[in-house]
Amino acid sequence: MSGKDRTRWTNRGARGGGNAVYGLGLIGALVYYIQAADGFWSIILGILKALVWPAFVIYDLLKFLAS
Repeated sequence: MSGKDRTRWTNRGARGGGNAVYGLGLIGALVYYIQAADGFWSIILGILKALVWPAFVIYDLLKFLAS
């Protein structure tokens, strides 16, 4: 096995943890935002927010660190 092939296989295994965390966070965010929704468009907005929840986390973290 060449060095390039070995790197490809080792990198593939390292990415699995992040995908699992994102997936669990997505499910949790969907539950949270849909429970807080009070109408159809609020549910749609909740689904969109759940897809980008890491952006909200990083924004709030940076805002906290800047203050």
